[in-house]
Amino acid sequence: MFRSIIFAVVLCLSISTAHAEDKQILKQVEVMTVSKSGLMYEARIDTGAAKSSLHAYDLKIIGGESEKMQHNIGKMIEFTTENERGEKQRLQSKIVSTSTVRNSQGIETRYIVKLEIGFADGLKEVEVNLRNRSHMDYKLLIGRNFLKHDYIVDVSEKKTIGPTAKISIVETGLLFSTRIDTGAVENSLHAVNMRIENEDKQDKENNVGKMLTFTTMNEKGDKVDVRTKIRDTSLIRNAQGSEVRYLVRLAVGEPGEEFFVDVNLKDRSKMGHKLLIGRNWLQGHYLVDVSLK
Repeated sequence: MFRSIIFAVVLCLSISTAHAEDKQILKQVEVMTVSKSGLMYEARIDTGAAKSSLHAYDLKIIGGESEKMQHNIGKMIEFTTENERGEKQRLQSKIVSTSTVRNSQGIETRYIVKLEIGFADGLKEVEVNLRNRSHMDYKLLIGRNFLKHDYIVDVSEKKTIGPTAKISIVETGLLFSTRIDTGAVENSLHAVNMRIENEDKQDKENNVGKMLTFTTMNEKGDKVDVRTKIRDTSLIRNAQGSEVRYLVRLAVGEPGEEFFVDVNLKDRSKMGHKLLIGRNWLQGHYLVDVSLK
């Protein structure tokens, strides 16, 4: 019975992961369009909104407007929309419903129409409410009815990086031609001539917390000594076996955008890249595209 439960949980997680991998990842803001408008919008992706919303003003019900908005359902509506650049277009669509929205400004009722919105090469027909968004930064808001089943939203604003990159380590003053390795848990920096204050040569664990000075070098052959504190040790297993390395904390990143992260120290003199970037630097910050140069 217990094994059956474990199998069911694992199966569900596997299915969920597979479904997530089939979905496209969206950032907080994407460039999108509305069919037949010829306009491109800086669209805000909003998982808090049930329906998508489009900036619309100068609304006109074709064939005459009833006093009650609900009585206009089924009629054609004409309106002007405008993107962030001030470019305008007059559009028409059928009113399919109305929506009463409560927000900090009070209560308002909006017309809902069906429009094809999304990326220029991948439009999706969804219900969109029409609202004057002239006072808002984004004239097109993408809600859950567009996102459902097809998209995942990544609000972390990750950057994209290639399989190699120019990476700086502040404490060294050097720039490294770095290998980006999603298979590695940790970052690894070339380090030789390690000198530890009051070193215990028998047990590396006893050197944690002590000051360490080491020599590093980039691919150009520029060398520098770095003095820092040993934060921990790390057991690394690879094709050659296993070894214990010292961990230090350094400011690592693209020039001007460095942040502190743990780095293990290893003699990489025989390796082409003197700095290897692992998952502990990438997670939450970068997506890796191996097709980039």
